[in-house]
Amino acid sequence: MAGRWRQLARAMRASALALCCAHCAAQTAPDWAAPRGGAANPGPGPSAPLEPRQRLAAIAREGAWDIYLSGYVHHGRGTYSAERIAQFNEKNAWGIGIGKTLRHAGGDEEALYAFGLNDSHYRAQWMLGYAYQKVRPLGGAGWEAGIGLTPQLMSRRDYFGGRPFPILLPVASLGRRGARLMLSYVPRLSKNRGSGDVLFFFARIELDARSGAE
Repeated sequence: MAGRWRQLARAMRASALALCCAHCAAQTAPDWAAPRGGAANPGPGPSAPLEPRQRLAAIAREGAWDIYLSGYVHHGRGTYSAERIAQFNEKNAWGIGIGKTLRHAGGDEEALYAFGLNDSHYRAQWMLGYAYQKVRPLGGAGWEAGIGLTPQLMSRRDYFGGRPFPILLPVASLGRRGARLMLSYVPRLSKNRGSGDVLFFFARIELDARSGAE
């Protein structure tokens, strides 16, 4: 157990360094990071579409810092046998991550993140990715819900020998602007039982008051 947490700590230090480097690089405002037409930081949106690398630079430069915390995953009871589920780590999927989220004028969000956690087999799992959510208010009092997609690079010991591989997953959230309960879903990967059908629950907490476009 101690060895796993040492691995997690080393990976999170490396993830923090990577995001800090991206943030510092974005602050230099290279030519390709500026929107076409020379406008100064208008923020991405329907009136000023950005290319992918411009979007990433905008998130790193203008986004608010977040911390991600995880602790629970759920395996589909119709996909896995009771004996198999008893072997899984569902209630101790502890992990931590950092990221930056850019809030658009219409309320939608884009984010960059790096995340490490204790997976279903009690092994380290790493994720580095981007997320986009359509966010809508739920009545008053600041409550809102979001739904979107997250393309990411994932590394697990039970897939490709731990080599990072790309994956696209749905993501959803519920909460207030500064703190969200979030979930992502790995769909069933084949008709055979015992593959996919996993819900991953985590929290995102904003660390500063900036939110990009207002």
